[in-house]
Amino acid sequence: MEIAVVDIKGKETGRKVNLSDAVFGIEPNNHAVYLDVKQYLANQRQGTHKAKERAEIAGSTRKIKKQKGTGTARAGSIKSPIFKGGGRVFGPRPRNYGFKLNKNLKRLARKSALSLKAQDKAIIIVEDFQFDTPKTKNFIDVLKGLGVEGKKSLIVLGDSNKNVYLSSRNLKGSEVVSSSELSTYKILNANNLVFVEGSLEGIELNLSK
Repeated sequence: MEIAVVDIKGKETGRKVNLSDAVFGIEPNNHAVYLDVKQYLANQRQGTHKAKERAEIAGSTRKIKKQKGTGTARAGSIKSPIFKGGGRVFGPRPRNYGFKLNKNLKRLARKSALSLKAQDKAIIIVEDFQFDTPKTKNFIDVLKGLGVEGKKSLIVLGDSNKNVYLSSRNLKGSEVVSSSELSTYKILNANNLVFVEGSLEGIELNLSK
């Protein structure tokens, strides 16, 4: 698949890049995408939730009424879950929600997500650029030039570029990542993928294994 390379003002440079069919042109595997996104979201959960159970409640241990003769059910502890202020039955405990996926499945999921974006023509290739200083206005000008201002966009850099990253940090709709940080969730969560030309080689090399 050939895509024209544009500059930061959105004008064609006259060059084209050929995207690898092994990465951007496969038949998407929806189940692999589902599992990878599920794992990503599970890993975002802190798992620090906790409710006190019967043994952890502070309260008297005396038997609150006699065993027989009251005409009501027997009760031995004020900390019982059936009383107000008692412990919770099977309450949440701290846990890790993460689960393991093998590398081949995760690689297939990312290729599937990229192929879906390629099918939707939601990929833009921009020539390499840098900022001398962090400035949000400069980054907004780039988004305007590429026609993605106000849209959820993911800008993928070849190497981490601190000034470009800092310039984008205050904008809600756009996110800047390096090619090594690319994930299935982030690909699908964006309306447009903007690849800096220098990032393509590393992505295709990594996902073609």
